Amino acid sequence: MTIAYETHGDGPVVLLVHEGVADRRMWRGQAPVLARHHRVVAVDLRGFGETPNASGPFSNVDDLREVLDELGIERATVVGGSHGAKVALGFAVAHPERVERLVLCPPVLPGWEWSERVRRGWQEEEEAYEAGDLDRAAEVNVELWVDGPNRGPDEVDPEVRDLVRAMQRHAFELPEPDPPPEPAPDPAVRLADVHVPTLVVVGDQDVEDFLAMADAAAAGIPGARKVVIEGAAHVIALEKPQEFNAALLAFLAGHPRLD
Repeated sequence: MTIAYETHGDGPVVLLVHEGVADRRMWRGQAPVLARHHRVVAVDLRGFGETPNASGPFSNVDDLREVLDELGIERATVVGGSHGAKVALGFAVAHPERVERLVLCPPVLPGWEWSERVRRGWQEEEEAYEAGDLDRAAEVNVELWVDGPNRGPDEVDPEVRDLVRAMQRHAFELPEPDPPPEPAPDPAVRLADVHVPTLVVVGDQDVEDFLAMADAAAAGIPGARKVVIEGAAHVIALEKPQEFNAALLAFLAGHPRLD
């Protein structure tokens, strides 16, 4: 198995899929709490944490299925943040029989037309990365995603900023094959085709794109619920773990499958 993962606890399974500015360490405030009554599986996607970059074409969705297969898990609640939410959403559409519940915190919707603010941030990150300034490239991500559009660095927990910076810089440092492999095309996703209980979580300090995508996901997925966490930007689980855990645990306790 190429994908690094760790497991905790016993009981109904919760699969945690990290954001694109993080690795499985972002779930440090969730894994021990969930493990009291659940079996928790936290993965590092390719090119993050302890999982190396792929050397050929790959599919994140297939990788999740292989992790569950290796562990002998038939069905799981899949919790994905941002990039991980995009993977989780694709997994729920491609393999609905393997998904008990779905949590998108926050969601990424395929084909989204990104705002100028986000595109500008990505361009600044790419320019710093290409220039070999990995510190600046990582800091751009911290400013955009941890601080958010409405706060300065001094208004955010410095430990959260430091951890996200370290996780992102580590991802930049992982050896990358030449040429870099292309991921497999994302599964075609129609929100109306998601038929598992779904929770959408977004921070009120996130960029406008994610506030809008959270609204669209909550409106488009049948029966979806939306929770807004106050005082959090993009990395909700790290910045507001108690509030996020309360919403997650309530959802896990209260929603049977729809089928």
